[in-house]
Amino acid sequence: MDDDGAPFWAYAARGELRVQACADCGELRFPPRPCCPHCHAFGSEWRRMSGRGAVWSYVVPHPPLLPAYAAQAPYNAVVVELADAPRIRLVGNVVAAADARLDSVDAGRLRIGAGVRAVFAELPDGTTVPRWQLERP
Repeated sequence: MDDDGAPFWAYAARGELRVQACADCGELRFPPRPCCPHCHAFGSEWRRMSGRGAVWSYVVPHPPLLPAYAAQAPYNAVVVELADAPRIRLVGNVVAAADARLDSVDAGRLRIGAGVRAVFAELPDGTTVPRWQLERP
């Protein structure tokens, strides 16, 4: 975690999905960075998002991408396009509930464009991460 991204994780720990915005031109940007790529200003603020989005892409890795997830394979890894900011896409997993295992949703239920909403899960190291639930379970 770096200084630019630290607020993202602090808001996630509070159950809020926020995206960095330029304090001068208002453009949203992700990943967080110190300078606006549009107007080159250095001021920023964090805007709350609705937490709604759509599956933009997904993959079901066989074998798992990371050895620590082997017991939960097969699981999904998704790219979600935010409804409030269509140019912003976040990576995560679609799960049945915030604290559910990564394999809790059958991959056959995933579709490009499927509506999802953010939920937040605390990992064993104390980091809270956004995950996604299907809007139509």
